[in-house]
Amino acid sequence: MFPKMRRSKQALSPEEMESILLGGTSGVLALQGEDGYPYAVPLSYVYTDGKFYFHCAKAGHKIDAVRRSPKASFCVISQDQVVPEEYTTYYRSVIAFGTVRILEGDDEIRRAIETLSVKYAPEDTPAGRSRVIDRAWDRLCILELTVDHMSGKQAIELVSQG
Repeated sequence: MFPKMRRSKQALSPEEMESILLGGTSGVLALQGEDGYPYAVPLSYVYTDGKFYFHCAKAGHKIDAVRRSPKASFCVISQDQVVPEEYTTYYRSVIAFGTVRILEGDDEIRRAIETLSVKYAPEDTPAGRSRVIDRAWDRLCILELTVDHMSGKQAIELVSQG
């Protein structure tokens, strides 16, 4: 179903991919938009236990796209160093493919938003995070992307650097 990476020498290991996903702060979620157009949107995320979580509004283009088709991809770039003298870019990136669902239960929504909150506001107290979450609770929607397949790749120049 998923094609084999053509330049397998440049493939990242599962450990390298996980390191990129745990250390990243944003990525691009790609969904099926209206009239067959792709819809790609940059988002903050948290990755845990083989799943990505994103917070969003309860209405809009993103939610419409998820309801249209739950299949998605999410890309995180950890390195993007343009090297003009070589006419290339030294990059590292991960692309995950999977299925998105809108979380429904209060418990799973609370767990996901707390995990996101700890990632982006690690110095805040649990009580402080809870106050912020409670203020936004009525407007809050959480998406969960369960990974079916993932690949990571780096520039050939980085492979040779070891």
